Amino acid sequence: MLLVHGFATSCDRTWRETGMIDLLEDAGRTVIGVDLLGHGSAPKPHEPEAYDHLEDSLLEVLPPDGVVDAIGYSLGARLVLGLASRHPSRFGRLVVAGAGENLFRDDRRGTLADALERGAAEDDVVAGHFVQLANASGNDVEALVACLRRHEEPMTAAGLAAITSPVLVALGDEDFAGPADPLLDALTDARLVVLPGVDHFVTPKSFAFIDAALEFLDALPS
Repeated sequence: MLLVHGFATSCDRTWRETGMIDLLEDAGRTVIGVDLLGHGSAPKPHEPEAYDHLEDSLLEVLPPDGVVDAIGYSLGARLVLGLASRHPSRFGRLVVAGAGENLFRDDRRGTLADALERGAAEDDVVAGHFVQLANASGNDVEALVACLRRHEEPMTAAGLAAITSPVLVALGDEDFAGPADPLLDALTDARLVVLPGVDHFVTPKSFAFIDAALEFLDALPS
């Protein structure tokens, strides 16, 4: 069970502190929790090119044989979908949270990187929250800026169509990442769960999200 966190956070903050890791292990799952490059306990290079192949770093932690399920949140959702589109036979069920039309919209990473460098977001509430996350204890803002400035191929509906796994798209009804329709339309086997009253940043600790993910993965503890 691969768990991939979002930008400016870590495996522990996104998955352990919310109880997801314990719940999956109680259900008998072997959890592969990663800290993405530039995050958590991972190395934190300050050169953008070091982050050009984040998806490949996930491939390196997968077991050499067999199929894994995966949950990805925000940046983690993008990486999981990108990897599954390139290696569809490696994945079973996928849960992606905090992702929707934003995967296809014009890139905001440059604007967010500028805000992190300034330490302020100038009336952009979403960017302001990311600035707060980036300045939290244990983060390296310069590394996070480098991560944002990496080269990344755009995500396309044609690429996502290669994913053969069943996918649960979990999106809060107050999440800026929505709507979910373009993502659902691009995937061949996808279903949506709407999280009432949930915004982007609350998603990982939403009981509605946790319950929906565990049910979809057939991992509800007995």
